[in-house]
Amino acid sequence: MTALADRIDRLTTAIGRAVAWLALVVVLLQFALVVARYLFGLGSIWLSEAVIYGHATLFLLAAAWTLQAGGHVRVDIFYAEAGPRTKATVDLLGSLLLLLPFALTLIVLSLPYAARSWVILERSQESSGLPVVFLLKSLIPLFAVLMALQGVAQAIRALTALRAR
Repeated sequence: MTALADRIDRLTTAIGRAVAWLALVVVLLQFALVVARYLFGLGSIWLSEAVIYGHATLFLLAAAWTLQAGGHVRVDIFYAEAGPRTKATVDLLGSLLLLLPFALTLIVLSLPYAARSWVILERSQESSGLPVVFLLKSLIPLFAVLMALQGVAQAIRALTALRAR
């Protein structure tokens, strides 16, 4: 089972590292947008939407990697001082009772939403906007799948830690 958790970790790490470069892209695009707007009086809906899409892609696809690295916000009044066994129990219950049901619900609810967008090849409402809204909406179920996978890996690691004693 730990081999499966390791594979999931490698997948989320690879995706997370790849999309981390979008942070640089988003900053550069936003800088170009600000320069164009305030120095030259030019605006670009296409560029503005590209910044939004890049930001959304970064956060949705790097979320599982962040969870794996322990970077998500945690209310750790007791967790920080807890022993390894208690932490493993909290991680296991959190994965099974909170993360996985949320991710599965999001998958069920977002798949038809994204599918409808693909059927009509949804575009931006702005005439000069990006014609790929359907791709952006597809990131929602993909986010949920990646989070569910990372939740499974987290549960496997917690079970392994609990069985170790």
